[in-house]
Amino acid sequence: MTATDTIFAVSSGAPPAAIGVIRVSGPEAARAVEALAGRLPQPRRASLAQLRDSDGALLDEALVLWFPGERTATGEDLAEFHCHGGRAVLAAVERALAALPGLRAAQPGEFTRRAFANGRIDLAEAEGLADLLSAETELQRAAAISNASGALSRVVEGWRERLLGLSAQVEAALDFSDEEDAAGLPECFTWNIAALAEEIGEWLARPRSERLGEGFRVVLAGPPNAGKSSLFNALVESEAAITSPVAGTTRDVIERSVAIGGVPFTFVDTAGLREIGSDEIEAIGIERARGALGRADVVLWLGEEGLGPEGAWEIAARADAPDFAGKMTARHTVSAETGQGLAGLKEDLVGLARERLPRPGEAALNARQHARLSEAGRALEAAQGLSDLLLVGEELRRARVAFDALVGRATTEDMLDALFGRFCIGK
Repeated sequence: MTATDTIFAVSSGAPPAAIGVIRVSGPEAARAVEALAGRLPQPRRASLAQLRDSDGALLDEALVLWFPGERTATGEDLAEFHCHGGRAVLAAVERALAALPGLRAAQPGEFTRRAFANGRIDLAEAEGLADLLSAETELQRAAAISNASGALSRVVEGWRERLLGLSAQVEAALDFSDEEDAAGLPECFTWNIAALAEEIGEWLARPRSERLGEGFRVVLAGPPNAGKSSLFNALVESEAAITSPVAGTTRDVIERSVAIGGVPFTFVDTAGLREIGSDEIEAIGIERARGALGRADVVLWLGEEGLGPEGAWEIAARADAPDFAGKMTARHTVSAETGQGLAGLKEDLVGLARERLPRPGEAALNARQHARLSEAGRALEAAQGLSDLLLVGEELRRARVAFDALVGRATTEDMLDALFGRFCIGK
């Protein structure tokens, strides 16, 4: 398999469906259209055609689109067959394409990889597209589409242009450093580096995009029979945890991911916290519960008032119970049985999560991008403390290399394999 192969795949999702789109990309795309449709339609105009195999058998009546040249989604000749979306129809058209010389089925992410290789998108945009395809909540969609549309790439390109200007000033100062009337670096040079480093620092301080995938982590904690599992089930709106009046029913950490108000959450139900479990299994559950507290974004404390972890929300649960005792500092009073207070608790959690997670529509860095931008930031910080122009120039070069790696001007095949392997076939 090479980048010069002509590839094809269903790119409209799994059949059956009303319409099934088969995409073809590569140097043999025009010949593939002529072989199946009998003619090459006008570029970029949908044309109705009967698709036939090499024996002349009718496969389907479909709309055919032909996109020649470099200004296509993949940066090469591209065609699409908009067929009826039944499994048998799409399979028959794919068989006819596979029988043509020079054509083969596409690998996962291969269309997008060609778009990257041909300069139609950069690496940050490709990563945003991968996140967009896997987005399950409104916040994930908004952040992913910002990156996929090039928001981060445009910012990085602007930084790179400013950095090139600073590097040019250093080179000019070095070229004329032996002359008596050499002017040296302008007074604003150090300030400009500091300003660029500050902007990068602001981006590095933003919440990372992985938080959107993991969800805002809410841990319910307290002693046995405090109502944790009942509240957990009410929050995730399913009977995920077993509820019972018997102390120690929850023996392990139970997690469920849900979206509330377009915000991703991971709710965690834990074993009742007490000094000594009734048996070894419960003791393990209690230890895991304590570990879950350390990974929480917020803890809902259902135990005795004032005994929860620092910063925990005091929750007065089981408000419907005959023996209910409220809390003086309760942030919320709730009943999983009647639904009392649940809407207010959810609304409060959504508000907190929106403060901690990337803002809607704001581009967010993933782990790889954060690492590359951190390298650029460190290089700029180092440049500010140097007086030797050669060393300053080297630090600016390091920052530029980091920018190039971020958007994919410099990268490795292993990393590309890992990224594009996340895509489905046909994308």
